[in-house]
Amino acid sequence: MKKVIEASEAIAQGVMLCKPAVIPMYPITPQTHIVERLADYIFDGKLNSEVIHAESEHSAISAAIGASATGVRTFTATASQGLALMHEILFVASGMRLPIVMAIANRTLSAPINIWNDHQDSMSARDSGWIQLYVESSQEALDTIIMAYKIAEQRDVLLPAMVCLDGYNLSHVYEIVDIPEQNKVNKFLPRYKPLYKLDPAKPLTMGPVGFPDTFMEFRAMQHDAMGNAMKAIIKVNKEFRKTFGRGYGNGLIELYRMEDARYALMTMGTVSGTAKVVIDSFRKKGKKVGLIKLKCLRPFPSSEIIESCERLKGLAVIDRSISPGYGGPLYSEVHSTVAEKKIVVNSFIAGLGGRDVTQQHLAKALNMLNKKRSTEWLG
Repeated sequence: MKKVIEASEAIAQGVMLCKPAVIPMYPITPQTHIVERLADYIFDGKLNSEVIHAESEHSAISAAIGASATGVRTFTATASQGLALMHEILFVASGMRLPIVMAIANRTLSAPINIWNDHQDSMSARDSGWIQLYVESSQEALDTIIMAYKIAEQRDVLLPAMVCLDGYNLSHVYEIVDIPEQNKVNKFLPRYKPLYKLDPAKPLTMGPVGFPDTFMEFRAMQHDAMGNAMKAIIKVNKEFRKTFGRGYGNGLIELYRMEDARYALMTMGTVSGTAKVVIDSFRKKGKKVGLIKLKCLRPFPSSEIIESCERLKGLAVIDRSISPGYGGPLYSEVHSTVAEKKIVVNSFIAGLGGRDVTQQHLAKALNMLNKKRSTEWLG
């Protein structure tokens, strides 16, 4: 069924199709519409789920951990300072190997106070052990929620997952969305069967003390699980395409006009749509340029990036976040990944605090690729 809906509602529709049993929620702009729509569905009898009205984001993610530990599917959402308040508990969720799915309506971190979009919030949490998937459109947001549950719940993965959508730039935008049929989703995403769960009839311990003689082994298992997630993301994306007729690259990256490209942009999120327009305009002028859209930040698809850069002379990495004292965090990872290749990789910081990233900005980044620079600010 196709409908014109807000991207936040598309996320909520995707969640409803996955039938989580527990939804802890705490409102924060620009995420609020997601949990509001879910509350509407529950009130209207469309979704059989328990809402927990938490007193903070810290409490919301803690409640999600408690619910997931009992063996049920759970969901929550947040943004910005809310994600920052969750920070210590993010590590608990991943360390306990709980497949929670959370939507992040990306918003910058204060100060100064700012409620608009960039990627600083989720980028600051990239080492917390959560799978991170970034989306460009409302359709991709809905679809990725469904895929995120299937990926996170794989027995050899069992890691929580963030689905990151740009605040306002996408969360409040209305687009045509094809909402899958429930019976198809049920076949694609069967009922969750936990490997372990809290059960009074079968007592067990979750989240014990990790002494120095065992802690590293736990972290090593998390790291290995991320490697398994890489394979699962590719597999699930293929299965989704087969079932629903659409997919997103190979699930990790999506290439646009890269077949013979010598120069390229790398983007995440909604700026990818603007980048495609710029690529098309350069192509009309006979310039061999392309786009690498990074969908998955964690696990980081190093081999896919290396392969996509094989024929490139230059790559412009667009960061919507900044690591003060170094530069763009995405740039730093990409640059180290392709360090052995003969390719110029330039860092461009753009769109911080909700500033528009225009076609002119991206064109400038492409035009500067024949010059070696460390960091350039666009806008």
